[in-house]
Amino acid sequence: MLYDQALMNGLSLKEDGWKYDAYRQFALKLADTEYLFPCIPATIGFKRGQFRYGFASDPRTDEAAAELAGLLGSFGVESRSFGKYTSLILFFKTPQELVQRCSVEEYREIFWRLLLKARELDDRDWPEHIPGDPHDPLWEYCFGQEQYFVYCATPAHRLRQSRHFPYFIMAITPRWVLVEFNASAGAAAHIKHKIRERIVGYDAVGIHPDLNSYGNENNFEWKQYFLGDDSVPSASRCPFSDFRSNKT
Repeated sequence: MLYDQALMNGLSLKEDGWKYDAYRQFALKLADTEYLFPCIPATIGFKRGQFRYGFASDPRTDEAAAELAGLLGSFGVESRSFGKYTSLILFFKTPQELVQRCSVEEYREIFWRLLLKARELDDRDWPEHIPGDPHDPLWEYCFGQEQYFVYCATPAHRLRQSRHFPYFIMAITPRWVLVEFNASAGAAAHIKHKIRERIVGYDAVGIHPDLNSYGNENNFEWKQYFLGDDSVPSASRCPFSDFRSNKT
């Protein structure tokens, strides 16, 4: 089920438990006027009520992957009616034993397993215009013939607070949203500069070297989906390298 802002505001601690808490923590993070969240477009999307939300099971389970696939499929069909700053925010039920014991690298494995499993459940072919090789600068995650940028935050991230959240969470943004954002080159460049300034003040570690712009020859989208809690470049091989899409 996709939730809009009104439905999320109607959650209660008594009836919705962890879901209520996850959204409360998210709202506090995005609406903080002193400790400014770096992604300015995300704060705009939240403030305007253009986000859509979903809840999923323990991210280690096949059930969670199926829920991710279902929610992303529903979102993709309707996303253009939600507003130009829309994203799908997915909160995963994160047991305390996972919060306390799981490392950043273990969360990274969970993240990629979810994306791979969800993609296997997609009944649409990989888009013809998107390369099947994730080491091509134009590759990005696709589902239901839609292109997406995927952001992940976890409880294990500590230094990189822009990627920290008390629950395992994904924010999935359609490519068309990013295309519209970049339509005015001057305005986009100004906002990107402001975002980087905010990152410097928000994180206790430098701007990650994998951050780049889609389409640049030295850019790889998959490396930016899950950033480490340090400034070490991501592994040289994407987990999607062995995925058999219609492009391979």
